[in-house]
Amino acid sequence: MKSNIKVIIADDHKLFRRGMISVLNDIEGIDLIDEAEDGVELLGKLKNNVPDIILMDIKMPKMDGIEATKQVLSDYPDVKIIMLTMHDDEEFIKHLVDIGVHGYLLKNTDVNEVTETITNVMDKGLYFNKWMTDMLIEGFLNRKEETKVKEEKKINFTDKELTVLQLICDGNTNTEIGVEMKLSPRTAEGYRYKLCEKVGVHNTASLVKYAVKNSIIE
Repeated sequence: MKSNIKVIIADDHKLFRRGMISVLNDIEGIDLIDEAEDGVELLGKLKNNVPDIILMDIKMPKMDGIEATKQVLSDYPDVKIIMLTMHDDEEFIKHLVDIGVHGYLLKNTDVNEVTETITNVMDKGLYFNKWMTDMLIEGFLNRKEETKVKEEKKINFTDKELTVLQLICDGNTNTEIGVEMKLSPRTAEGYRYKLCEKVGVHNTASLVKYAVKNSIIE
């Protein structure tokens, strides 16, 4: 039996937090296990209660969402971060991807988007809606002047690594990659780890960014 997704919300606006808690409590398959009003309180609670996903506000007192995210991903690398914010500009979203955020929700989003984002991040490890994905890809492909000024070291991939990389960029889970390539989920996870190591990144989001930016995948 598939276990419920354990979620913690960190947001200093009590009214918004109460509303999001109400939404989460009504979504089947999600367990809200705790809440925090700033990054410091969140890190303290994680010592005894580690979730699958954290819904993280950007602007919080004591420790903001950016610093808290970096600390969480360093101390608890299996935890997924979905950022909550009112900002939707291109450079800001790119910055979130750079620090390793797994998903992104505008605070004025609807229940369906909340559910879709949480379930996709849990199943696939990364999720941005179509608008955000198209915007990120367009931004990467339009940076021709950067590639002319700074040539990156060429990395050689095996055929199998390229296949796995394509499947990762298509949003497949380790289990789905294993089925497609006749590998165990653990072996597929090993390929994912080795690809991150080879490229020199620490998470799937950065791996996908590298693959798209360097036109390695279709």
